Amino acid sequence: MIAAVILTFILGYLTIVFEHPLKLDKTIPALAMGAICWALLAIGFNNGLLSVIDTHDHVFSFLGGHGADAHEIEEGFANTLLHHIGKTSEILIFLIGAMTIVEIIDLHRGFEVIKGYVKTRNKRQLLWIIGILAFFLSAIIDNLTATIVLITLLRKIVPEKQTAGGTQVLL
Repeated sequence: MIAAVILTFILGYLTIVFEHPLKLDKTIPALAMGAICWALLAIGFNNGLLSVIDTHDHVFSFLGGHGADAHEIEEGFANTLLHHIGKTSEILIFLIGAMTIVEIIDLHRGFEVIKGYVKTRNKRQLLWIIGILAFFLSAIIDNLTATIVLITLLRKIVPEKQTAGGTQVLL
């Protein structure tokens, strides 16, 4: 059973890596991989093939549990599942908020204002400007949000140019 979970993870990860040739968004294989892995864990757990360790290092297994123990074991598995789903939800909700901030800045042409102040095309000067902006932004907003804002700003400042091979690169 653990081999099936590992194989699912590897196949899902390869699908994410090769998203462009497969013409898929990363979200689809990532969510499918997570759901299938948890389904396999639940099947293996309920058949007594796998044990689950919660955040307090308690081991839950159906190998020897019957009666009152079975209820406690099921609760341990459910709590572990809810903990991991909760952590995943925290990240997703945080990213939705961060992307909302970026879209509001873009909607009110905040990036155009900053772009107007950046007159250089020198890579070294641009690196210093972005570094200083990152320093001050990370003090005001979360680091991940600052990274998203700065990447969006860089995409506005640095023009995309077509290469001979037909792929888009930032120059």
